Amino acid sequence: MAYCRRAKLAVNSLRHTFSSGPIFRSPIRDSSSIISQNLGSSIPSKFSGFSSSYSSSSKRLGISNSHCYDPFLNGSKRFYYVDRYRVQHFRRRGPQRWIQNPRNALIVVLVGSGVLVTVYFGNLETVPYTKRKHLVLLSKETEKKMGESQFEQLKAAYKGKILPAVHPESVRVRLIAKDIIDSLQRGLNHDQICTELEYGSPESSIEHDTMTGRSPMKGDSGLNWSREDEILDDKWVEKSRKKNQEGGSQPTTSHLAGLNWEVVVIKEPVVNAMCLPGGKIVVFTGLLEHFRSDPEIATIIGHEVGHAVARHIAETITKNLWFAILQLILYQFIMPDLANTMSALLLRLPFSRRMELEADYIGLLLLASAGYDPRVAPKVFEKLGKVAGDSAMQDYLSTHPSGRKRAQLLAQAQVMEEALMIYREASAGRGVEGFL
Repeated sequence: MAYCRRAKLAVNSLRHTFSSGPIFRSPIRDSSSIISQNLGSSIPSKFSGFSSSYSSSSKRLGISNSHCYDPFLNGSKRFYYVDRYRVQHFRRRGPQRWIQNPRNALIVVLVGSGVLVTVYFGNLETVPYTKRKHLVLLSKETEKKMGESQFEQLKAAYKGKILPAVHPESVRVRLIAKDIIDSLQRGLNHDQICTELEYGSPESSIEHDTMTGRSPMKGDSGLNWSREDEILDDKWVEKSRKKNQEGGSQPTTSHLAGLNWEVVVIKEPVVNAMCLPGGKIVVFTGLLEHFRSDPEIATIIGHEVGHAVARHIAETITKNLWFAILQLILYQFIMPDLANTMSALLLRLPFSRRMELEADYIGLLLLASAGYDPRVAPKVFEKLGKVAGDSAMQDYLSTHPSGRKRAQLLAQAQVMEEALMIYREASAGRGVEGFL
């Protein structure tokens, strides 16, 4: 009977222990409370007294159990994120990345913006004649050296095919080029912009008194032009000139100072001509076979010199830099082939066609200032389009506009009237200075 009574008391003691609540109510408990709950009423009073005395001592010393470090306590919160597997990851040790500091990010943005603004406005130039503003990062000296280097490479590539300086075609082209360059000098209204024109053939040279002659075919070409030829199109030349004249912008002409102009005629059936930076003019005999009159040749040379006046090669290099950066950004979102196609159709080709139209306009004014009838220019570009084989999609898929569109833009009333006014002044012997 006594055995049953002791067993019943043990069962009641265990039942009382579990009914009082869970043992671990928090991640960490006081050791005395845990012992008292586990052992129940069997704990001696002396342990209880020790616990109370320890608690009072800790309070007098300022020690609090709530601030004791415990790696399993949730209050520490050293983790910075929990992954999909519910694993807590702790913060990285060491210095943080600079971008994570808002102050550092703001400083970088402000400094970077200041540098970009300084570079942009510090390299912004105004194109002569058209008054268009453009960004050119390439220095004038570097551009000049590039043109001279390409000129030497071209002469080496066509060695043996360069006509001598005393050849009739060489003398003729050189005289026409001299007229265009002299008109450029008068337009810039500087005392000495360029040196005497030289022939680039390494084999021989020509006396300077030969350049004093005039071309017998210069003058009125017999072509008629009227206001009915006006084509309604974009007014970019008019708008850019008006805007910059009101703002007092001065054209950039320092890259034309002190140039050593040279001309070579290459015997090659290529319908082409070019003017490299630094004043290096190249004409192929294939062009002379299709354009035989002096005003026609002067139109082509004037167009090529217009590229050098506007620094189109240096501007193209600058634009290609921005296009490459834009392509790298597009590569993150679309396929590389599609990005290249979009960049070419929407940026590179339209920009190239716009430069060609600008060179046409500058060349037209140089042609008129040199004493050649500017009314021949639209016919030349229309003929050039037929020789090159214009297509319906050339205005969208080519680096050069169609000859028909170039002729239409030059035949606009406002453009042609300006050129005719310059031509009349030059024909009267008064010349035109500073008309750019």
